[in-house]
Amino acid sequence: MDAPRNKNLTAEVLQSMNIPRGVKRVLFRTENTHRGLMHQKAFAMDYVGLETDGAEWLVANTDIKLVGMDYLSVAIESDAPQVHRVLLAKGDLIPVEGLLLDDLDPGFYMLHCSPLRIPGADGSPTRCILMQ
Repeated sequence: MDAPRNKNLTAEVLQSMNIPRGVKRVLFRTENTHRGLMHQKAFAMDYVGLETDGAEWLVANTDIKLVGMDYLSVAIESDAPQVHRVLLAKGDLIPVEGLLLDDLDPGFYMLHCSPLRIPGADGSPTRCILMQ
């Protein structure tokens, strides 16, 4: 989904995006993609991401099991610990970070994610492939 430009993903923004019930996976292409942040060597502190109320809204109002973001964190820096707690507390919602969504049109795709198995880890690098 294309997110509104220059806006973090708050409950209000997510509600306005009309994510259909029944959708299990959503990838957000945000201002991060338009600014080319995944191609820059320096970390951009002003990236776009989920705010805590946005994460709470996703958990309470959608059937999402996987949320993907086009930068190195699914959450804005100031809310990162709380956003991750909200998403992971659901127990079956997976955050996927660091996605390159440059040349994609919004729409429905088949998503395959293959994480590395790392014993005892709470996260891992993952190769994600979209097919139309």
